Amino acid sequence: MNLETIENDLNAVLSEYFVEVTYPKNSLFVVGCSTSEIRGVWKGTGSSLEVGQTVYETVMKFLQPRGIAVAIQGCEHINRSMLMERSIAEHFGYEEVAVVPAMHAGGGTQVAAYQAMSDPVEVEHIQAFGGIDIGGTEIGMHVKFVQIPVRTNQRQVGDAIITCLKSRPKLVGGSRSQYEFTKNNLLE
Repeated sequence: MNLETIENDLNAVLSEYFVEVTYPKNSLFVVGCSTSEIRGVWKGTGSSLEVGQTVYETVMKFLQPRGIAVAIQGCEHINRSMLMERSIAEHFGYEEVAVVPAMHAGGGTQVAAYQAMSDPVEVEHIQAFGGIDIGGTEIGMHVKFVQIPVRTNQRQVGDAIITCLKSRPKLVGGSRSQYEFTKNNLLE
């Protein structure tokens, strides 16, 4: 698999996503990624550190200037734990779990991120504003309720299908409820 193609595909997805979504600063962005799926094989059967490095570096180019922190989801073999910088985990009050990612227990993107981060830790449960799922890794459990899919024209990274998510607050109430503020709302 050509790493430049992967980078270009991911750049196209993230460019569209961040035009469509107003992402809050100082929040978390989840990345679930199967490097195997990107390479065109079943999850866990063709993990690649080089592909993981390309994904991680490309994502960080989008997140860092926006003041958004990253959480990299691991595979099922580490219960989909989330890798992030210790300072981010402490800021959000997340409890650390004891695991270090490996190629076939965490995945190529987690291993690449672990090597690149200054003080990485794994946590078990988070609530991110949104994120990207590359290759059917099921990031929904880590995105706040209510989750909304974000459709992009670029629908694959390499051979992996992508799904992007954002979230919004729950709409509560009944027929009298208002969901946007106007001065007239207060009088109605």
